[in-house]
Amino acid sequence: MPQPTYMVPRVRSRIYLQDKNAAQDLSAAVAAALRRLWRARHDDLLILCIGTDRSTGDCLGPLVGSLLMDQAPRLPVRGTLAEPIHATNLPDMMRKLGFAPNQFIIAIDACLGKLDNVGSISVNDGPLLPGAGVSKQLPPVGQMHITGTVNVGGFMEYLVLQNTRLSLVMEMAQLITTGILNGCRGFLPALK
Repeated sequence: MPQPTYMVPRVRSRIYLQDKNAAQDLSAAVAAALRRLWRARHDDLLILCIGTDRSTGDCLGPLVGSLLMDQAPRLPVRGTLAEPIHATNLPDMMRKLGFAPNQFIIAIDACLGKLDNVGSISVNDGPLLPGAGVSKQLPPVGQMHITGTVNVGGFMEYLVLQNTRLSLVMEMAQLITTGILNGCRGFLPALK
């Protein structure tokens, strides 16, 4: 008899770049999500950064991956500027990487949203649906995910992603990197 699937309650935290305590709030949100979601069966953590280096708006994930690799080289990260994981290669990469059932995955990606959410970072329970903002059907990834709203969605999404300000994406990538490094400290021996 198959085991019932554990449904993760949806919990969301939204932090804005301009918030005075953005780094502390994001670190706390990551740590809180890990405390909620981490199970005894998880003995390994992987940070999966999704996006492409060929689009300013969509390079948030690979930027975070590269920053994490620079600041914590022993950290288990996949998806960097040099080796991006994006819509075209994600299913293949998932098969090649052969994610273990006991692996806890934090997925990171850029997204489009409402004008008043541009510059916000969300920490969410449950899997990421990569490519949903540009109508791609890709497999869900992760036990939790972090998304950065890099621009306004709703019309000509590919063009909007191409014309996103790099300074905004870079600021968001630096904040997400700090949030992950501080929020994961208790869960990763490489960061202790």
